[in-house]
Amino acid sequence: MPLDLLIPFGILLILVVYLIYSRTKFEKSIVKLYEEKFEDWKKHTPISTETVVHKELVGLVFKEDYKLTVELFDKSVEDRLKRTKFDTKFIGKEDE
Repeated sequence: MPLDLLIPFGILLILVVYLIYSRTKFEKSIVKLYEEKFEDWKKHTPISTETVVHKELVGLVFKEDYKLTVELFDKSVEDRLKRTKFDTKFIGKEDE
């Protein structure tokens, strides 16, 4: 009688071990496939980490007699203009 129950449990145990093995093999192959596809995608998709700084016109500077006046196009720049020093750059021709 114990032999009658031992054979089905043995078959069941072998079946469970086979299914666990085949599932782990399948998962490893899927992970490998997706890693290869990701590496291939990285080769064909350029990833740009550089940030390009663009100049933007936000105001004009006028000279009236001995006073300089700054007229702004963008109101959000006003606070930065008031609280910080800024660089000046001469781009015209020098007087002789």
